[in-house]
Amino acid sequence: MQVNKVHHVQTITRVAQLLGEDEDWLWDIAAEMDQEGGSIWVYSLGEETVMAFTDFGIETLTDLVQSHKDNPRLLKRWTAPE
Repeated sequence: MQVNKVHHVQTITRVAQLLGEDEDWLWDIAAEMDQEGGSIWVYSLGEETVMAFTDFGIETLTDLVQSHKDNPRLLKRWTAPE
């Protein structure tokens, strides 16, 4: 029997602050992650949800951030035509 050993998570807002990164940019990068990578969704009342990360998820996200810094073309943001 597997027992869930996650006892805390940190929201994407907090992780952005801890890493010194832009939260919107982290959202774009974290969209590549799934629950096996340590990303989870926390649901509140109504429609409110927030992305959060386990400790492993923060490690995974940190690796993804470094990959995107090493190769900025991995994540192309949409920009409005001029």
